[in-house]
Amino acid sequence: MSPTRPDADSTGVPPATRVRTRKVNVRGKPVARPTEPPRTPPVLVHQMRGGVDESRHRGSVVEVSADGTVQRELGDPETLVNLRSAVKPFGLAALVEAGGVEEFDLSDAELAIMAGSHSGEDLHVRTLQAVLRRAGISQQYLGCGSDAAPLDELTAARLARDGEKPGPLRHMCSGQHISMLLLCRINEWPMAEYWRADHPVQRLYAATVARIFSTTPELLVASIDACGVPTYAFPLHEVARAFAFLADPSVLPAKDRRSALADPLCRIRDAMLANPEMVAGSRNRLDTSVMKAVPGRILAKGGAEGLRGFALLAGPGRVVPSGVALKIEDGGAFDRAASAASVETLRQVGALDPAALRALGRYHRPVALDPRGVQVGEAVARFELAPVGELLG
Repeated sequence: MSPTRPDADSTGVPPATRVRTRKVNVRGKPVARPTEPPRTPPVLVHQMRGGVDESRHRGSVVEVSADGTVQRELGDPETLVNLRSAVKPFGLAALVEAGGVEEFDLSDAELAIMAGSHSGEDLHVRTLQAVLRRAGISQQYLGCGSDAAPLDELTAARLARDGEKPGPLRHMCSGQHISMLLLCRINEWPMAEYWRADHPVQRLYAATVARIFSTTPELLVASIDACGVPTYAFPLHEVARAFAFLADPSVLPAKDRRSALADPLCRIRDAMLANPEMVAGSRNRLDTSVMKAVPGRILAKGGAEGLRGFALLAGPGRVVPSGVALKIEDGGAFDRAASAASVETLRQVGALDPAALRALGRYHRPVALDPRGVQVGEAVARFELAPVGELLG
């Protein structure tokens, strides 16, 4: 047997030449089928300073219609990405399907914050406190912690000035965690250690996500998010397809197993669109700003490490709803690359009119400032997201 090369894995095949496989479900069994070799993602965003191309951020983008047809792509649509917080709108469908809206008299604003990653502002804390009071649940059960909370800089500065230590309700994921506690209450499951992967609420959450992504819980690729609960990984194009489904859940035929979740997802989508400040925050949050720039037409939900998902609803100039997913390979450098690439992507797919593009200017070309507030650099998105038909031509 020939020796294994130092840069190879246990198969003995160097990563650059290894043929990737994709797992599919055939009669209930996972089967690996060969696909094309991994593509090197192109540079999407350049960090410019004094005319010098200081940093380059590579990434991949894909737009998919609800039926799974790829409309546009750039880079590697097969790249495997952790959903992280982008899972929240989909996992929340478990609570809505279980009757949680009626059981706890949940408002649209309360649904939106459970599907979002809020900034920890006072309006977010008050909203979540109201839910806990009605449900009779103590916030002491929350397992999300308070690390890096609150995200909102003004709120953090005020708390520090007043000597107040942020609690778990200020954490960006507390809404998601509360939705899990509500499921425990409905099903009379123990609330202690609800974050464990083997807890009934996590099994239900995983099963709901699996249904939306047309797979089974056994085939999910799971890991643990920063807030302590499981999250799941999918190829980037599958993430885009899920967001296309969120854009218009009614497009699926009744025989599609996902169709039973159409009404819950419609409820979640409409709640998020109506309450963009609850999805993220009132200041300097891309998800909120995008939804406010194009009211009722784009649902935005990001995840950590440079992942962004967008549900593009049908409307003037857009006949067919679609989903867009974007991943910055290096994580995005404090969101500057993901922000710039996201706005540029939405511009190229025709989702932004000139007024909306102007409103999102600070995200489209995020600037770097010196100590006196003078611009000394900026992130510039440079790529062409051509329709797939043109790429094949």
